[in-house]
Amino acid sequence: MEAPRISSVTPLLDYRLQVDFANGEHRLFDCKPYLDRGVFQELKNPIAFAQVKAHQHFIEWPNEIDLSADTLYLRGISS
Repeated sequence: MEAPRISSVTPLLDYRLQVDFANGEHRLFDCKPYLDRGVFQELKNPIAFAQVKAHQHFIEWPNEIDLSADTLYLRGISS
């Protein structure tokens, strides 16, 4: 199953994201499990975490740190 396109992303407290999809669905995604892995460690800085940008098929932070729409949709919690 292919995830719908991402329409927006909003950084929340406690390293969570509100991800809105083009089909009208909304998912909460917890980034904490990723923050001890490789390049994601940079996102422990709240200023860096807040710089997230939405693209149709992924979200991205500076330094080419990204997560796919599939990951966000399938592992996110419907809100």
